[in-house]
Amino acid sequence: MGLHLKQDMENRSELQQRLNAELRAKMAARSKQEDHEVLNDTTFENFTKGTKTTTSLAPVWAMIFIALFVVLGLVVYFGRS
Repeated sequence: MGLHLKQDMENRSELQQRLNAELRAKMAARSKQEDHEVLNDTTFENFTKGTKTTTSLAPVWAMIFIALFVVLGLVVYFGRS
């Protein structure tokens, strides 16, 4: 999406004015379409449909990954010596 800067009308060429009008029309159409999609598809029930809750093993997996990164870091650190 582009950012429109206001300029003096005398300083704009006819091409710049037409391009600006076309971009504004496209942005307005896209905005209406996105608003329509947001209103229809973002209810919490639709958003969470088909998802699973986090299991009780999630903290264990987090600790495993943290330990893995620590070990890899130590290997790299002491491997350079």
